[in-house]
Amino acid sequence: MKRLLLAAGGGGDAITTAMVHAALHGPDEPALILTYAWERLVVDPVPGPRRPSDFTGTVPAGPTLRLVTPDSAPRPPAGSLLPRLAADLRTELGLLDPYGGAVGLARQITEAAAYCGTDHVDVVDVGGDVLADGTEPTLRSPLGDALALAACAHASLSTSVHIAGPGLDSEVPEAALLPTLGVPLRTLTAADTQVVERVFDWHPSEASALLVAAARGIRGICGTRDAPEPVTLTDASPGIYRLTLARALQLNPLARALADTTDLDAAERASLQVCGFSEIARERARAAASHQHTPSLPPPDGGIPLPERFAHWEQSTARRGITYVTTRRITEELALLPPQSAELRAHLLTTSPPRQAPPLWRLSPPER
Repeated sequence: MKRLLLAAGGGGDAITTAMVHAALHGPDEPALILTYAWERLVVDPVPGPRRPSDFTGTVPAGPTLRLVTPDSAPRPPAGSLLPRLAADLRTELGLLDPYGGAVGLARQITEAAAYCGTDHVDVVDVGGDVLADGTEPTLRSPLGDALALAACAHASLSTSVHIAGPGLDSEVPEAALLPTLGVPLRTLTAADTQVVERVFDWHPSEASALLVAAARGIRGICGTRDAPEPVTLTDASPGIYRLTLARALQLNPLARALADTTDLDAAERASLQVCGFSEIARERARAAASHQHTPSLPPPDGGIPLPERFAHWEQSTARRGITYVTTRRITEELALLPPQSAELRAHLLTTSPPRQAPPLWRLSPPER
């Protein structure tokens, strides 16, 4: 018998799900995490989620369910970090294919339950956009989460919904979520992060990195690359909150609208109707725009040594009140190539005062 968990949003949600599983059930408890292969364009240049046919080396676990292993690989031009995650996480990873809508996903979840020998699924979302009502101005990616809820309802399995790190994905503010969430089921600690600590040496997930930092006791204003405004880590940030599926569906009108969808096009139309936008359409537009421009080299540094470039950037960023930043923000705003990233990391590990606050980096206070 295995625990069955569902990472609601794709991308880095599987990392948070592995950490929540370890915290609630123990790091050695066998488990299967179902997740989308739906990642940022910086990882996967093809818009939208990937299907099992977009991978080689997956393992059948049912008529429609496939497991991603370290030996799996995305078929070019698609990209995916799931095979590498499968190597670093202790749990198995199952691939969710949303192209059959909520009905198709429900079939995969039912097959996963049979594979695991369980009749219960734990849905896990980092940040809380699984509870979005669709009107939030900061909402960016509600579809995968809402499809997960709709599919679990259609599968008729016993389901619990867990929110970890309210507000950390910058989609629904912490202040809007906490009155709904109530008292945390559990508060993550530094010990709970050990099952994922190797992942952040290479994975760009920012929301999961913020959750790990919060569990390790870091508090303050954090700058990410994937949101216009910084995120504040508070005492509520490392909390895991549990809701019933019925309550989550009550809060999420998009999930209710997706109940009987049988393809992703219908799901996309529902998102347009409820939320006023389609994240897949936005991805298509961004991908098309990137193809219309010749890729440019990183801006010239004028011969300025990398430590000096970082120091200038650090002071400029710290003046905005930001005390911590993600690796992704440093890498993208300084336009670093991999060798430069490695060089800067080696430098920052030797600086005084210490900059490393893994998986984040601490900024020195602005000079007066």
